[in-house]
Amino acid sequence: MRWSVIGMKLKKAYELLKSNPKNIRYEDLCQAAEAYGFRLKGGKGSHRVYTREGVREILNFQDVNGRAKPYQVRQLLKVIEMYNLTEDDDAV
Repeated sequence: MRWSVIGMKLKKAYELLKSNPKNIRYEDLCQAAEAYGFRLKGGKGSHRVYTREGVREILNFQDVNGRAKPYQVRQLLKVIEMYNLTEDDDAV
């Protein structure tokens, strides 16, 4: 199934990520991180590094044949939960 976080409420995007972390496209994970206020800090090769002001954790995502690694999806979900980032439920 193909979906995009663009135009979606943050809470809905969170639920989609959580529902199946093993089947998330890499680009969708990156879009979701940016929707939650993370900014691309850099990267090399198939990796992208994201940071957000006020969040101590640094997110490092790796593209594997167009898919995100499930543990990296879960890391983003954990940070969203830890910092209550779904509270600001504006449309992306």
